[in-house]
Amino acid sequence: MYANRQRLETIEAQTLAPYALLSKNSRGRKYHEPEPQYRTAFQRDRDRIVHAAAFRRLEYKTQVFVNDVGDYYRTRLTHTLEVAQIGRTLARALGVNEDLVETICLAHDLGHPPFGHAGEDVLDRLMADHGGFNHNHQTYRVVTEIERRYDRWPGLNLTLETLEGIARHETRYDMSRVAGLPPGVRGSIEAQIADVADELAYNAHDLDDGLTSGLISPDDMADLSIWQHVLERSRWDGKHFDDIARHHIIRELVGLLVDDAVTESTRQLEAVNPASSEDVQHYTHNLVGYSATVGHMNADLKQFLQQRMYQHFKVVRMARRAERFIQEIFNSYIAEPRQLPPSSQALITHEGVYRVVADYIASLTDRSALREYRRLFDPASGPDTF
Repeated sequence: MYANRQRLETIEAQTLAPYALLSKNSRGRKYHEPEPQYRTAFQRDRDRIVHAAAFRRLEYKTQVFVNDVGDYYRTRLTHTLEVAQIGRTLARALGVNEDLVETICLAHDLGHPPFGHAGEDVLDRLMADHGGFNHNHQTYRVVTEIERRYDRWPGLNLTLETLEGIARHETRYDMSRVAGLPPGVRGSIEAQIADVADELAYNAHDLDDGLTSGLISPDDMADLSIWQHVLERSRWDGKHFDDIARHHIIRELVGLLVDDAVTESTRQLEAVNPASSEDVQHYTHNLVGYSATVGHMNADLKQFLQQRMYQHFKVVRMARRAERFIQEIFNSYIAEPRQLPPSSQALITHEGVYRVVADYIASLTDRSALREYRRLFDPASGPDTF
């Protein structure tokens, strides 16, 4: 028996928890269009994100290490795929909509500019008098305005549930206001899972990259309770720290965090017993997360990474270098917008030159930003580079 959309929706209704978001109950899309025959609404959203130009560009955008440092380290794309994998695991264990979780996870970093958080910080500073820059807001704009793949509407025309999941991504930035959502309402259980998966992957895999690069050593972590806990679960002898030992320890770390998130979230959900997705969204706190013990250990790991990795002098050098590239590119285009591609110039009347320049720079990858810098400022750049 083939599975058409109606059968897939029936399977969801029969197997998912009462607090899950069902694709058959979607509130639809801003621009009406018939749903596909063999995919649910959320599966279509996922596929549209994967085929978006902004998604492809994540391959050459920085996580921590600038793209020209080496091929092993995480990029925004590999991070995104790891977040989606962890998110699906959590969704399956908690009995909620895997497709929606995966979709939110795959979309969550589409708005990141080149050079990671250094790129975001400098763009935000340069745009301080013109609305600022925030990668979560930019992600929302990418999927609702900036991507151009259809002749009848801007953006990807995603379902309202996916858009809300993206907008509810945990951030200090007021995305509810930007997206026109009621304040004080939490994300769906699927959006909460995406948040936890993002932070989990970010910490574990940045630690992995830090150990691989030599910026962090096992001895540096000896006093961290989460490291001690992971070593108790592992088979490492404490002497020979090679690639196999590192892989094993990172797996144990991810396993520890996933296990605790599933156990604690299940406990919270059973205690509250929400009857619908709306119940989850109106509860007093998020229902997906860690126990107090593991939450404290994870917070200590995050602080350790901030102090010992993200503030490492080699990472700071990369960040300052990246900031210089973006600042000089930005100022050059503001001074003479006719250097922008015609497609960007055409948007200036409606969007304003500052927002158009910020959008253009945010769309660049690490290597295309470096190439752009050479085009603008390297006298030795030949005609073939233009």
